[in-house]
Amino acid sequence: MTVQFVNDGAQFFAASNDILHSAGIRIEVGTDFDIYAKIVAKGRLVQGLGAPFDPQLHDLNETNAFWLVAYNSEGVLIHTQAAKMVKMEGKTLSQYMMGRFREFPPALPDIDFVRSRYRATPGAHGISGDVVYHGDIWVSQEAGEYRGVGLSTVFARYGLMLAMEKWNPDFIFGFMARTVAFKGFAERMGYFHNEPGSLRWYRHGNDTAMEGFLSYLSNADVRFLFEMPLYELVKQAA
Repeated sequence: MTVQFVNDGAQFFAASNDILHSAGIRIEVGTDFDIYAKIVAKGRLVQGLGAPFDPQLHDLNETNAFWLVAYNSEGVLIHTQAAKMVKMEGKTLSQYMMGRFREFPPALPDIDFVRSRYRATPGAHGISGDVVYHGDIWVSQEAGEYRGVGLSTVFARYGLMLAMEKWNPDFIFGFMARTVAFKGFAERMGYFHNEPGSLRWYRHGNDTAMEGFLSYLSNADVRFLFEMPLYELVKQAA
C-alpha cells in the first residue's frame, strides 16, 4: 500500500537522492538476504550480520523484508540497515518479546542467553497490529567525512519511508544500545520514543550487563516526521 504524506514519498526520495548524490553516496536496496549477508561479511568487518536478518535463521523475502546499504564515491560500504515484518500473532510487543527476545540479540559473540532478560517497557504494551522491526544499523567509523553532517538522518528516514511505502505498518520498532542512545542517535534517526531498561544482555564470563533501549514510532509519528522538510533536518543535524 502506498502512503500519501504532506511531503509525499516521491518528494522525499527526490530530496534524499539529491543530498546523497551531492555527497557522492550511492544507495542500494534489496530483498535477497543471501546477497546482504555477503555484503556485510565483505564490507562490515567490525560488526557481523544481525541474527534477525540472517537468512539461515529466518524466511526473509520480497514480501516481508528489505535491506539498504550505502557506498561512498570510492565504492566503500559506509552504511547498512534492514527491516522486516514481525508476525505478532495478535499479541502486543510486550507479550511477543517475553518469549522471543532471544531472537533479537546484539551482534556480539558469546551472549549468555540464560542470564540475559527482557523487561516490557510502558510503550511495549501498546505496540500491536502490523509491526516492523528496524535494525542492523551501522555507519562506518572510518567514513569521518560523513559523520556529524546529518547524513545518518537521511539514511534512517530513507529506511523508514521505504517501510511505510511497502507495508504502512501500525508501528516500527528497534533496539538501541544505551551508549548509543545517550549520544542522541535515536533522535537523529527520527525515533520519537526511546525507553530504557528493555533488554539486558550478558556475555559469558562477564558480569557487566549491556542495556538495550526500546525505540519506536507509531504510524502517526512517522507521518508527522515526514511533514518536516528534509533539508532543514540535515542542516540542523550538521
